[in-house]
Amino acid sequence: MVKKMIQAKKETIHALGIDIGIYTADFENEYISLTDIARFRSSDPRITIHSWLRNRDVVDFLGLWEALHNTDFKRSEFDTFKKDAGSNAFTFSIKKWTDEMGAVGIVSKSGRYGGGIFAHSDIAMEFASWISPEFKLYIVKDYRRLKSDENSRLSLNWNLNREISKLNYRIHTDAIKGKLILPQLTSMQKSFVYADEADLLNVALFGETAKEWRDENPDKKGNIRDYADIPHLLVLANLESYNAILIKEGVPQSERLVKLRETAESQLGTILSLDLQKPILIENGTKRIGK
Repeated sequence: MVKKMIQAKKETIHALGIDIGIYTADFENEYISLTDIARFRSSDPRITIHSWLRNRDVVDFLGLWEALHNTDFKRSEFDTFKKDAGSNAFTFSIKKWTDEMGAVGIVSKSGRYGGGIFAHSDIAMEFASWISPEFKLYIVKDYRRLKSDENSRLSLNWNLNREISKLNYRIHTDAIKGKLILPQLTSMQKSFVYADEADLLNVALFGETAKEWRDENPDKKGNIRDYADIPHLLVLANLESYNAILIKEGVPQSERLVKLRETAESQLGTILSLDLQKPILIENGTKRIGK
């Protein structure tokens, strides 16, 4: 299901000299500014947008899009709503569309700066085609550039943090080898000890063991950590180091799980409150998140 435009990050694409705002929470469900797109044709974007929304074909398209992507969409109310679409008396109310029908594809965002009417990228591209096929192609070109840049940056950050986690994994396994692996254990028994400690971290951070994750995701290759996002990988690296210290101090596993869960929750809360996409700047020897 498509996510609503909540606590989203703003990006900007450029087409024929016009800046077009994009809000995204996960970079899969972007909301593009129809207001900015409409400025290509008119100095009064709102009138242009509502002229487009009055078309019967557009209303049918919006209803179909919601039916495909939004499980909360009220189809019975939509059937009543669309009866007058295309007539001279028909007016498309975005507030009614969202409030009464539970639609999420088009939203109105208030605010002097960054406000306007936004639509999911699927819908925004349809609007851009109506405005100008040529203009749409320029939008698509820079939109793809933005997607490529973002995906490359996320991939680099993910791989970097995955490697950091692997380094801490060595610290973790060395602690297990030094304190928990007894000489009389067989190779199979030793592997169970390592796996048990790895799952201790999985439960503390992800809330489930590796086997539980595999059972839930039979079609995915790799393991639960391969699908972790950057914040979780950062915390995982810290948990591996912390658990290594606790093991060396002789803390029982049950107590370590409690401490690790508390640490994971605390660190995730802190990391998620930051914008990790912003660069790290150094001023007077102090690191801070760039604007």
